[in-house]
Amino acid sequence: MSLQIKVPPVGESISEVTLSKWIKKDGDSVEMDEVIAELESDKATFELTAEQAGTLKTIAKEGDTLEIGAVVCTIEKGTAAAVKAEKQVAPTPEKTAESVSLERQSTYASGTPSPSAAKILAEKGIDPSKVDGSGIGGRITKEDAIKAEAQSQTSKVQSEKRIDNVKASRGERREKMSALRKTVAKRLVMVKNETAMLTTFNEVDMQPIMELRNKYKDKFKEKHGVGLGFMSFFTKAVCEALKEFPAVNARIDGEELIYNDFVDVSIAVSAPKGLVVPVIRNADQLTLADIEKAVVDLASKARENKLTIEEMTGGTFTITNGGVFGSMLSTPIINAPQSAILGMHNIVERPVAINGQVVIRPIMYVALSYDHRIIDGRESVSFLVRVKQLLEDPARLLLGI
Repeated sequence: MSLQIKVPPVGESISEVTLSKWIKKDGDSVEMDEVIAELESDKATFELTAEQAGTLKTIAKEGDTLEIGAVVCTIEKGTAAAVKAEKQVAPTPEKTAESVSLERQSTYASGTPSPSAAKILAEKGIDPSKVDGSGIGGRITKEDAIKAEAQSQTSKVQSEKRIDNVKASRGERREKMSALRKTVAKRLVMVKNETAMLTTFNEVDMQPIMELRNKYKDKFKEKHGVGLGFMSFFTKAVCEALKEFPAVNARIDGEELIYNDFVDVSIAVSAPKGLVVPVIRNADQLTLADIEKAVVDLASKARENKLTIEEMTGGTFTITNGGVFGSMLSTPIINAPQSAILGMHNIVERPVAINGQVVIRPIMYVALSYDHRIIDGRESVSFLVRVKQLLEDPARLLLGI
């Protein structure tokens, strides 16, 4: 009995998906609930499983865009353990034909061209020792010389073609954009066109945080089972600053402003299929350890393409860290419908003036991109200054002051 496997509903706002990869091939034997393919929407990747055991018959192809409910494949009930005939490999027959060029006795004629052959070889610059003679006693005849000339010309042409191919190796290839990439592209253009986006910058002396991490990182990991990274400090600093500047945590909905009394922080993560932004819920209520655990969990799921739509939906403020790729400074694009995003960058030792003295400190440039329609310049600059103060004096984060 044949069973049709259709694209399942994967979310209220999703009407179509892309068949990104067949895990099992056409004709394979599959078990009940075994993963047979991967489906990709504009938000996440999903696994398609077999609804009965049997033999797989694929219908859709990799890269096809399918509507919800469309037939992806069928499964014929039973197993695909059909006995395959073994390939009969015939033994390699021994050569029975006599060689055209028999082993000759060494004579004065062997390898010596006739006068006409010698003239042809000399004109074309062909070494007689590289020409097989077919005349009596191995003598090189005129026909042998003409044949050698033709082979030489053919070899020359092939060599020139190889050189031309090397010079002309300027090919290009086309790949269909994934559903995720198309959605990201549309959203980025929409944000640039529909928001009044500006970016303000500042710098953070990371030495206090680095000293605190170095002092307590071993005890922190021993107690909480997770490392103490920079992301938890930045998340806590952002949550504290958002309490003082609620407009940075708000969004525009039509002609209304929506203010949130909670903080759901979106963390930009690089995944195999592109940038994804999972959300840490109620980040303002979490400890440093809770935040670190959430970051590790979400990042792991992102790398394995296992994030759910719920884990990437919502968010009131975004943090992105271009510093892991070596970025010194950038202007991050707002993650709509949010109104602001904080960009972290790499840490570089720079000369700075402290108490009238030039000293070397680990400095990170930070950037806040914001929608000027809802956030004024005073609020954006003051927010970033507050984040800087909290990071440069991490005791405030722990004491809440």
